[in-house]
Formats: sequence, C-alpha cells, structure tokens
Amino acid sequence: MSDLLSKAPEVTAAQVEGFLSDRPLGWGKHKKIRVGKVIHNFHCHECNDVRPFESADELSCLGVGDNQISIDATLRCMVCRSSVETWFLVASSGMLHSRAPEVYVERYTENLRERAERVDVAAGPFSDLVKRAHLAYESGLGAGSVIYLRKIFEKVTWEVAEILGVETMRQNGNRRPFFQVLEEVNAQRRIIPQRFSSDGYQLFRELSGIIHGNSSEVEALQKFKPCLQLVLGVVEEVNRDNVVAQAIDELGWSVENVGALARGDA
Repeated sequence: MSDLLSKAPEVTAAQVEGFLSDRPLGWGKHKKIRVGKVIHNFHCHECNDVRPFESADELSCLGVGDNQISIDATLRCMVCRSSVETWFLVASSGMLHSRAPEVYVERYTENLRERAERVDVAAGPFSDLVKRAHLAYESGLGAGSVIYLRKIFEKVTWEVAEILGVETMRQNGNRRPFFQVLEEVNAQRRIIPQRFSSDGYQLFRELSGIIHGNSSEVEALQKFKPCLQLVLGVVEEVNRDNVVAQAIDELGWSVENVGALARGDA
C-alpha cells in the first residue's frame, strides 16, 4: 500500500497486503493502519532543494463507503523537518478488508502550505500554469484543467509576437484575432511542432471547444494529457529557437522546467 500511495497521483490498480484486519471499516469509523511509510519527493522551500518527505509509521484511515476509504498522511522533510499534508481516497472494485485487495488511488490532494512544490513544476510562470492544470485535472475538472492549457498557449504566442515585433493590437486598441497573430508568429519563427504545423490553430480550436462545452467532462479529462503534451510541445519549440530563447532568458521567463516536462524528463 505504501508504494501505491507514494506513486500518487497515479491511478494504476495494484494488489496489496490486507490492512484492515479482515474486517470492513464502517462509514465514519477511524482506524490507525500500518502499511509502511509514504514517501514523496518535493522541492523543499526551506532547503531550497529537492528532498524526500516521509510519513510516520501509522496513517489515519476513515471509512467512507463499502469500497472506499480516506487516508490522511502528514509528510515531513527528512532534512529540515518542514511538514506538508496529503490526502488519498482509496477505492477497490472488490472487498477492501480482504487479505489481498486490489486497490487504486481515486483522488489525491496535497496541502503544501507554501513549504514545498512538486518537483516537476517548481519554478517559472508557465510551470505555475502547468501545476494549476494538473491540480484541476486531479480534482476531476476536465474543462477547468484545459483552461490553463489554453492560457499557456496564448501566453507564449503573445509574448513571442512581442519579441518578433508582430503587431498584436488593432488601430482601435483591441487585440487582433489570436489565429492571425499565431499564423504570423509561426511564419517568422516556427512555434508549432512540425507534426501538426499545417494547422496549428486546430489545437487552439480543440482547447476552446472543450472549454465551451463541446465535450463532456469525461471526454475533457480523457483529452487533457494529449492536449498537455501538444501545448508543452509549443513551449519546447519556442525554447529550441536560439533567437527567441535568448530573448526569453533576458526577460527571465524560465521555460526550461516546462521543456523538461514536454520531453518526459520529469
């Protein structure tokens, strides 16, 4: 069980050793369980470095249904002892109190309390939007998670347009249509990955369609990860452009972390 909780927010099911003493945990009933220590790596603010945060030997468990339990764990930096809170909703298609139940993490939430950040989104303005997108996705908010992806796409396009001197405003003071600016930016400095550069605006239409309700929440959640990779691919293309990359460095935008995400390094 500790391995499963340590891998959250992954939702892959796994068979674990029994932890409820062959007895169901009734609704609203509390129980202390020993399943090994939960360990998550975070970027610790106090240490200013990536550190393992570990739980105590006992975790607090609450019964919430026939096949669901809630587990709370306080994790502490193994170096400076800064603490954060994590919460897991663990579910099973069978009997949770069996001797070897198959379980998965249905929901995972963190309260990092300004003391830590996830390792893969520790710095940079684009990384902050990626973090918000992930949190919305993990909370089951399909359209909400995609809103942040569109913000990233828009933000990087407008900012590259300013670097290249592409006109972004109309004479009346309003912004030009996004697709016109995107086409001009991409013509001067390709920011759309070549795999779908023939119609880069299709990605923006896809994101907008999800946000405006053209997809159900279930479909939006299914589309989140591929859309995330495409949006991060745009950021990565910008990062590869030496002229634009130099301007980004001078402005201090710091997109390297997002580039690492796009490559799958994190």
